[in-house]
Amino acid sequence: MKYDVVIVGAGSAGCVLATRLSDNPNRSVLLLESGPDYPDFETYPDDLKYGYDQTASAVNAPHNWSFSGKPTEEQGVTMPVPRGRVVGGSSAINGQVLLRGVPEDYDNWAAWGNDEWSFVKTLPYFRKLETDTDIKDDFHGFDGPIPVRRHKRDTWLPAQVAFYQACRDQGYQDDPDMNHPESTGVGPIPMNNPEGVRMSTALTYLNPVRHRLNLTVRANVTVRRIIFEGKRAIGVEVESGGEVFNIEADELISSGGGIGSPQLLMLSGVGPAAHLRELGIPVQHDLPGVGQNLRDHPNVRVPVRVKADFPLDPAAPRTQVALRYTATGSNDRNDMQILQSSFSSPMGGDPLEGEGIRFTCVLELAMGAGELKLSSTDPHEQPFLDYRYLAESWDRERMREGVRMCMELLENDMFKDIVEECISPTPDDLASDADLDQWLLRNVSTTQHISGTCKMGPDSDPMAVLDQYCHVRGLEGLRVVDVSVLPDCIRANTNATTIMIAERVADWMG
Repeated sequence: MKYDVVIVGAGSAGCVLATRLSDNPNRSVLLLESGPDYPDFETYPDDLKYGYDQTASAVNAPHNWSFSGKPTEEQGVTMPVPRGRVVGGSSAINGQVLLRGVPEDYDNWAAWGNDEWSFVKTLPYFRKLETDTDIKDDFHGFDGPIPVRRHKRDTWLPAQVAFYQACRDQGYQDDPDMNHPESTGVGPIPMNNPEGVRMSTALTYLNPVRHRLNLTVRANVTVRRIIFEGKRAIGVEVESGGEVFNIEADELISSGGGIGSPQLLMLSGVGPAAHLRELGIPVQHDLPGVGQNLRDHPNVRVPVRVKADFPLDPAAPRTQVALRYTATGSNDRNDMQILQSSFSSPMGGDPLEGEGIRFTCVLELAMGAGELKLSSTDPHEQPFLDYRYLAESWDRERMREGVRMCMELLENDMFKDIVEECISPTPDDLASDADLDQWLLRNVSTTQHISGTCKMGPDSDPMAVLDQYCHVRGLEGLRVVDVSVLPDCIRANTNATTIMIAERVADWMG
């Protein structure tokens, strides 16, 4: 079996690439996915279809890889790391936020030697991917596959109204359009879930083109390694139905995400040579940056017990508005975010008794970075994820300020009929910076935006895995196109940017 293009991973990027590249009827495209496939909306599982209850990302949910990671030395347990294992990938289990980074994110990429990724050059692709049902201007798309909407103010739940007003009382401006280049302040979150239906890239991009004769989708396939002939990728070794066989490709694209792509490269002998030799993997190509630069949005949650008569509806939208702000002393606009959940949804799906609503304080542009390393040569075994959260003092300083802001917001009169008490942090945790730092290190967790583990960069960057066109450096016929290519985390949820990246690369490929 030989195809013009083989795409490994049918997630946020893979579904987009398969759709756009198969626009050319003379190009054969094979899309491979390790999880199941649901080509018909009528048989689409409810955990994927309806996003408000968030069961899709619970530990051991049927379409979740249920990875685990190490957040800090102070935490004695591993941290749940949800990732989608289904056609649609993490776009099929996520929180349905379609938020772009700020223009400075993409302009920074350009300044670091990736001049094709400035905000001006990426904006047409953000517009291409969406149909914004609320806002019609030059910054928003109107005929793209993914619908974008914001919860109207008259539909905001009482806790969301209280949060919005408390932020306004603190002096933060109204932000009606968070995807505007000058966005800052508090306002409705752009979301891709009309009527509560999670509009994944499987539903929006892939399903409408499945009839194409030049497009093949194969689910329940594990890609074991990339096959090379010299320095050229010529195919993949796959496992399906208990059989192992090879598939040939003129061009191969890894779209396995921030975890899957670096894992596949290293299993194929592409990565830090010393690490590969430790595991007995023959070194095909020494690329020290593979698995390094692990970026994410660390967060801490402030759970709150509510009044006995306050309504809590787990089937209602959890979060409708958010606050984006710049930390005191920061030169990076909107490097912080605070969200407030109208019904607390514990990470990993484990019940937290006595909890009602929750504030989540998110560090949107962390200085610290972690690493991903193989734990085994078995492709079925997850890699070791060491996040190294809050190792930098500047990261801790901003998070301390964010937590104290949450406590101030809770004192607003809008919450007097809602809040019974704050569960955590306690007054002792807030007694000093050192005490609060310890609380942060014990409680910090993931916002599920792992990225940067196969970053793009110029020849002068020895840790760059890819050039700016997403070719793997030093190899031929191989690209990585997914969230792992980010040089740094963006100041936003990563799904919209991942889709944009796939749109841009597909355009280059013609």
